[in-house]
Amino acid sequence: MTLQSHVVIAGGSGFLGLALAEHLVAKGCKVTILSRSKPAAGPWQHVSWDARTLGDWSRVIDGATALVNLVGRSVNCVKTPAHCDEILRSRVEATRVLGEACRAVASPPATWVQMSTAHIVGDPPSVVCDETSPPGYGLAPIVGQAWEATFANAKLASQRGVVLRTSFVLGRDRGGHFGALSMLRRLARLGLGGTVASGSQGMSWIHERDMNEIFTRAICDASMQGTYIASSPTPVSQREFMRTLRRYAGGLGAVGIAPPAAGWMVKVAAPLLFRTDPELAVYGRYVIPRRLLAEGFAFAFSQLDGALADLCGEGSRKAALAGSSNAPSVAAQA
Repeated sequence: MTLQSHVVIAGGSGFLGLALAEHLVAKGCKVTILSRSKPAAGPWQHVSWDARTLGDWSRVIDGATALVNLVGRSVNCVKTPAHCDEILRSRVEATRVLGEACRAVASPPATWVQMSTAHIVGDPPSVVCDETSPPGYGLAPIVGQAWEATFANAKLASQRGVVLRTSFVLGRDRGGHFGALSMLRRLARLGLGGTVASGSQGMSWIHERDMNEIFTRAICDASMQGTYIASSPTPVSQREFMRTLRRYAGGLGAVGIAPPAAGWMVKVAAPLLFRTDPELAVYGRYVIPRRLLAEGFAFAFSQLDGALADLCGEGSRKAALAGSSNAPSVAAQA
């Protein structure tokens, strides 16, 4: 990364995009955020677009070093037909119009890094998946396949393309945007962070610092091409994830108050109380980043305990040490 590098982040106004923008700026890179809503003030340029139609915004990618596409309506919602339609359309239409923009400018970015979802493999109960695993069944796999197929058609033949099938990103809230970790931590503090359904469903996760380094590597490393799983090498069960989080969350969870929730209870309460999809808690997947590991990527946070200690504050680390779990993760058995 050099001072001359210019990265355009489409859909960069959320917590993940702002984390990446901060990371790239710290490395001396010029960053332009392309989004509908104006992000929090920072050392980056912002350009508005509708993420659907070609317009004057396309000039910002002319001469850019790389394009990173994060656009997609949040899946943290009740899956009404209208929401499902927007989840799909927001990803497909934004990717398609970025391809049109690359064809419309004189000097398109040489590298295009495309977000996708690790949920493309579905929700196999005990199978450890990687980049070679077949797609699963359901809304997320259908959306993921459409997203990646649109990218394959939109990308120029001359562009180096990298697809990152991303898992649950653990990160700090930024600019009024809150990641899913904040909600889970609040639930744990209230004593509601117990086992959901069987508790054996997979929680594949990645610390924001590792996610940002994977983005950076995808932008800079000319040998990196194709599809990668972007996730920690040690996924855990939902039971183990919440048990670890409770030790760092404080409140009632830290003193052992965390009643389990049957699957039917979550299916009733999630849409009514939290306005979200119960499947986000009831189902899950275990994925591992075989390609990144084979290519020598070193994770700063490969273990959940260290990741949560970093994100939840050092003050909570000492209080959690006595209860630290040594249970092996599913990935360690793979």
